[in-house]
Amino acid sequence: MQVKALSPKLVNYLTKHNLTNKYNKQLNLFKENPNHPSLNTEKLSPKTAGLYSFRIDRKYRVVFHILLNGEAQIVDINDHYQ
Repeated sequence: MQVKALSPKLVNYLTKHNLTNKYNKQLNLFKENPNHPSLNTEKLSPKTAGLYSFRIDRKYRVVFHILLNGEAQIVDINDHYQ
């Protein structure tokens, strides 16, 4: 799956929380197979919003949506338990 480039804000978040390497590993898995078991990809509520997430690690998640052209756009990276 193709993924649009991250915004500078999200790049800064990854750097600040020392997640760049973990993110890149999970992103590569996502590009190869968005439903890979270690990603724990899921559709977020409300289901009509069209947002999904995948796991960076036990604490952090990537929130994304699928564009009309089939490309994924990452809209947020956050602490899953915040």
